[in-house]
Amino acid sequence: MEKRRIAILGSTGSIGRQTLDVIREHPDLFEVELLTCNSSFVTIAAQAREFDANNVVICDETRYKVLSDALGDTDTKVFAGMKSVCDLVTSDRVDIVVASMVGFSGLAPTIAALKAGKVIALANKETLVAAGSIVMGLSRKYNAPILPVDSEHSAIFQCLLAAQGNKVSKIHLTASGGPFRTWDKEKIAVATKDMALKHPNWSMGSKITIDSATMMNKGFEVIEARWLFNTPVDKIHVVVHPESVIHSMVEFEDGAVIAQMASPDMREPIQFAIGFPERLPLGNKKLDFAALGTLSFFEPDLDKFPALGLAFKAIEKGGNIPCALNAANESAVAAYLKDKIPFYGISNVVRECMERIHFIAEPTIDDIFETNKQARSMADEIIVSMGKKA
Repeated sequence: MEKRRIAILGSTGSIGRQTLDVIREHPDLFEVELLTCNSSFVTIAAQAREFDANNVVICDETRYKVLSDALGDTDTKVFAGMKSVCDLVTSDRVDIVVASMVGFSGLAPTIAALKAGKVIALANKETLVAAGSIVMGLSRKYNAPILPVDSEHSAIFQCLLAAQGNKVSKIHLTASGGPFRTWDKEKIAVATKDMALKHPNWSMGSKITIDSATMMNKGFEVIEARWLFNTPVDKIHVVVHPESVIHSMVEFEDGAVIAQMASPDMREPIQFAIGFPERLPLGNKKLDFAALGTLSFFEPDLDKFPALGLAFKAIEKGGNIPCALNAANESAVAAYLKDKIPFYGISNVVRECMERIHFIAEPTIDDIFETNKQARSMADEIIVSMGKKA
């Protein structure tokens, strides 16, 4: 395998840091061309030094000088702002773009990279949730492969590779169930953010951890799977699997099911994406089948976790509604993390925004950006009104 030059969008976040773990393990196969972050200048400066990054971008332009000064004695070039991210991902020196920025902010640089024909290792769920049809169209038009980094979608991708083109009957998308899987609805209703942030299996950033607690994260993954694998929503089945050992399954017309299994460690799907089609050695915990004991499976409870049902409704409606779903959820989760709304306030905000937003059946990319703006504004208004009623 020839050495691959990697751009990591969101290098200071959970996926970004674990991508660097993989690169650290295989310095002969990967090198860092570009690192970006929002505002964590201390962390990205240390990363740039360790990996001798050619370029870094800090999106918070007020932190540009302090980062530039911190790297002044190195050869690393420092830039600021989202436009710089979008420009640099198109460089001839970039082979693979790891899209791990959190939220809607990841859409613009991913589109720029696709138009430049880059391989995308996609960890940013919101890109396909908000603009799945547009993004997949660009992938086809510019011959820019999108390789999934989410453990579930990586698992589906790996199962499909083993299927050798045989027709798929159903995709089984597994979910851990989050920290509140066994709680009753009344207890969940008063759950604090500290409770919601205690995921039983995965170590993730705060936003995605809350999304896991509401199961909105799994709803996003349903939408992603619909676009990534060109699969109708009625063929995507969510099953709760608390052990997080089977990362997803693919069922075929004869009833046979292929499952992908591994310890819950995001480095495995990250490495599979950036090293594809080769499987590389990885110093992770390997499965001990004798020690696993019982693997359990349950249907999701949409009464306790209404966010999952909202995601299904959004993709069934289509158009710009999934974008509104995502935008409202981002605002609502931010409000919950600031103790402005209760746990179920998140799904209530999302539901109201989905009902009120102007529906566009075939949105352009400009429509998507406008819908995102309007839905966020609408969600913020709803959140303020909730606070006044409390």
